[in-house]
Amino acid sequence: MPAMLKKPEPLIGVIDQGTELARFVVYGAESMKEVASHTIDINQRSPREGWVEQDPMELIGAVQESIAWAHASLQQQAMAAVAAVGLTNQRETTVVWDRLTGEPLYNAIVWSDIRTASTVDLILAKVPNNSKNSLMPLCGLPISPYFSALKMRWLIDNVPAVRKAIKDRRCLFGTVDSWLVWNLTGGHNGGLHVTDVTNASRTMLMNINTLEWDPVLCRYFGIPMDLLPKICSSSEVYGYIVEGPLKDVPISGILGNQQAALVGEMCLEKGQAKSTYRDGCFLIYNTGTTRVQSTHGLATTIAYQLGPSQPPVYALEGSVAVAGSAMRWLSGKMRLLDHESSVEEEAAAVSSTGDVYFVPAFSGLYAPYWRKDARGIICGLTQFTTKQHIIRAALEAVCFQTRDILEAMHKDCGIPLAKLQVDGPLTSNNLLMQMQADLCGISVERSWVADTRAVGAASVAGSAAGIRVWNVDEQRKQCIECDVFLPTTTDAERDSRYNKWKMAVARSLGWVGTKKSVAMTDERYRLLASIPASWFLIASFGMLVLSGLSR
Repeated sequence: MPAMLKKPEPLIGVIDQGTELARFVVYGAESMKEVASHTIDINQRSPREGWVEQDPMELIGAVQESIAWAHASLQQQAMAAVAAVGLTNQRETTVVWDRLTGEPLYNAIVWSDIRTASTVDLILAKVPNNSKNSLMPLCGLPISPYFSALKMRWLIDNVPAVRKAIKDRRCLFGTVDSWLVWNLTGGHNGGLHVTDVTNASRTMLMNINTLEWDPVLCRYFGIPMDLLPKICSSSEVYGYIVEGPLKDVPISGILGNQQAALVGEMCLEKGQAKSTYRDGCFLIYNTGTTRVQSTHGLATTIAYQLGPSQPPVYALEGSVAVAGSAMRWLSGKMRLLDHESSVEEEAAAVSSTGDVYFVPAFSGLYAPYWRKDARGIICGLTQFTTKQHIIRAALEAVCFQTRDILEAMHKDCGIPLAKLQVDGPLTSNNLLMQMQADLCGISVERSWVADTRAVGAASVAGSAAGIRVWNVDEQRKQCIECDVFLPTTTDAERDSRYNKWKMAVARSLGWVGTKKSVAMTDERYRLLASIPASWFLIASFGMLVLSGLSR
C-alpha cells in the first residue's frame, strides 16, 4: 500500500505531572515516537521554612492547558485522534478537597515538605520502642514526614476547614493522580475518586500484602476510610474525560512517576533496577512477585500491577530528597553558579573536590538513614577551596547517596547490581554519570529514550485500552541503546572516598533538636512503647476482629 494511503497509527497521550511542571505528550502507539507535547511550569510556595506547597487548582489548570496546546498541534499536523490517556504523577504530594464544590480545602502539601516532624513524634509515641520501622510489616514504609498519611494527619490537626469537611462527610483525600482524575472525569458532577496501587503504596495507609486500605493503619493515623479513593491496578480503564479536546477518551493507565520510569526503562525482570535523577534521586529495584522487607533502610513498594487480575510486582526503593535541587540552591541561593546548566563546566574546572564533602540534607536524610534531624553540611574546607570544589562536591553527593542505597539493596537482596540504568534531566551531565560509575564501581547505562516515565505510562494505558502498542522487543531494543559509562577508579580509591562521605553524613546528624514531645513522654505512651512490636500488631488485629463481631 502506498505510504500516503497507509492507515495512521493510533495515538496515546500521557499526562506527566511532576513537581515543577505539567506536560502532555502524545506518542504513536506503534512507533513509540513523540508526535506532540506541551509543557507548563508549576509554581511552588514556601510560606514557612521547610514548608513546600502548590495550588491544586494550578495543577489541574496546567494539565488542561497543556492538553489543549498539544491537541492543537496534532490538528495542525493532521494527526489521528488520541485513543487513550495515561497518567504519571509526583507521588506522596497530598491534596484534600470538597466533594460537593470541587474546591481544595488547603494547598497541596508537596512530597519534600517537612512540616510534619512534630506529627511524626506523635505517631512514634504510640509505637513499640518508638521505632520508625514498627509499621513496615503492614505498609512497607518507615514512619517519615515523606509519606502522605503524615501530611493528611497534619491537615486534620491544623486546618479547621478540613476537620469541618470531614465532620460533614464531604472531604476527599488523594495524591495528585486522584485529584487530576476526579476533575477530568467530572469533578463534583460525578468525578471518579480512584488511585492506583503504586501511588497508594506511598501513603502508609495501604496494606502492602492485600493492596487494600488497612483499617489498623487508618485508625492508627486517625484518618477516616471514607475519605480515601478506590485502589485500582496500574493498567485498566478507570473512566472517561468528560470535556475539552479529549472528551470521551478513556484514562487507562496510572503510575507514580518513579514506577513509570521503571516500566519505561523496561526493568520488568526481577533483579533489574533504575535510578532517576531529578530534584530528588529515586532508585527502584524490581523484586518480582516477592515482597522483600528491608532491614537496611529501604522502602517496600509496589512497582506496578498490569491489570486487575494480574499479580502485583514489588520493588525495593531508596529515595534521596535532594539531588538536582542542590544545583538550584547553589545557583539561586548561594550564587555559586551563573545558571544550573553551567554545573558540569564549573565542576570539570577542577580535577577533584579537594577532599570537600557536601551532605545536602536540607529536609533531613531519606533512605537508608531516615533521619529528620539531619541538616546540610559542607566539610573538609581549606584555604585552597574554591567554588568549583564545592560544586563538584555537590555532584559527588548525588553519587554517594545513590551508593548508600545500592549498598542497602545489596545487603537486603544478596546480589550486587552489575549495572545501573539511569534516566532523568540530570543524566545529561556526562561528568555526573562518570562520577556515578567511578564511585559505585559498576557500569552506568543512560538510555537514549528521552523521557522514560512518560513512555512507561503510555505503554500501560495503551495496553489497557486495547490498543496495539509498540512491540515490546522494539521498546527493549531502544532502551538497550544507551551511553555506557564504565568505572575508571580502583576499589581502594572509591572505598576511601566513600568512607569519608560516611564521616560527613555522621556530622550532619542531630542538628535539629531531638527533645521528645509531650506525647512521647506521656506515661501511657511510655508503657505502650515497651510492648514488643509483634504483640502490638497481633493486638491491633484482634481488636478489629472483635469490633467486627460486635457490629
